[in-house]
Amino acid sequence: MSNFSERIKGLFEFIKSKSFLKQLIIAVVGVFVMVFLLKWWLGITTNHGQKIQVPNLDKLSLAEVEKKLNELDLEFVVIDSATYNPEYPKKSVIEQNPEAGDFVKENRKIYLTLNPSKYRDVEIPDLNGRTRRQATTHLRSIGFIVGDDVTWVKDLGKDVVRGLKHKGVKIEPGTKLPKQSTINLILGDGNGGY
Repeated sequence: MSNFSERIKGLFEFIKSKSFLKQLIIAVVGVFVMVFLLKWWLGITTNHGQKIQVPNLDKLSLAEVEKKLNELDLEFVVIDSATYNPEYPKKSVIEQNPEAGDFVKENRKIYLTLNPSKYRDVEIPDLNGRTRRQATTHLRSIGFIVGDDVTWVKDLGKDVVRGLKHKGVKIEPGTKLPKQSTINLILGDGNGGY
């Protein structure tokens, strides 16, 4: 037991000594210096406090985007092209990330989504023998516009699809046309055979 109490007594004497106090002061000062140096180094390497406001790139071409972002030391990456939007110029920016007005650091990449140059092509289905309502619903569901210029042909079936036309020309199933193309129906008149 006395051995333990001697150790405790020795520990308290060491804590009260000048050499322990010196080492403690050196350690505390060292920690403060390291924290200060680390904060200073991080501030320089991460451009802390530097902010660049992201410009609005909406409806700009890639050449205009490149010029604008080069002036601000920002970069861009085209990540996707969206569904064609006729309200935007072809190959122009539809979306951007980060958004316009956000603040970023120098050399940050701005991710862009572009407007394609046209609607994507869709294959014409085989609607021969379907009713007018079925054909209209199907064509609209895949992105076509069904026109009002109906061509009637002699057929036993009334309002039964006997073909499709685009710009006055009969089109075959499997033909590809851009979405939003107008397709007119060729229908049976119900008054006789082919």
